[in-house]
Amino acid sequence: MRTRVIYGGLALVVGALVLLVIQKERLLEHGTPLLLELAPVDPRSLMQGDYMVLDYAISREARPDWNHPPEDGRLVLRRDEAGVGRFVRVETPGLALGPGELWLNFKVRGSRVRLGAESFFFQEGHANHYAQAKYGELRVAADGTSVLVGLRDAERQPLGPPASLD
Repeated sequence: MRTRVIYGGLALVVGALVLLVIQKERLLEHGTPLLLELAPVDPRSLMQGDYMVLDYAISREARPDWNHPPEDGRLVLRRDEAGVGRFVRVETPGLALGPGELWLNFKVRGSRVRLGAESFFFQEGHANHYAQAKYGELRVAADGTSVLVGLRDAERQPLGPPASLD
């Protein structure tokens, strides 16, 4: 009996992980591409290891009512002709999206608006290559969930790993 319980629990955990992976893969395949302008990067956070802390300019624009800040919610954005998301408003319950608008989920932690994609991991030694990032590239689902898929430079070109470390 004890063995069945252990294997049943293990099967539930593995099943939940598989479901999460499938959901992220669907989001990558079918999500709306969205570029978000990055706020200036702190060079110290870039050199902390093989990741950089991202701060989005839109997070600074989207200030909920700080007298009664929500723990989470959705931002309403509109993509410009280059695919860059521009802040429209914080979601108002009962108010539908307008033409060309989309939702992006957020959480307020401390006094910061977090979009859930604030860390970008890269191979050690590539920090200088990614320091030129000006945009975060996300895929966004209709319900506002998102996943960070990469970084882009000032011309909105993808920043992949450098060709060599020379």
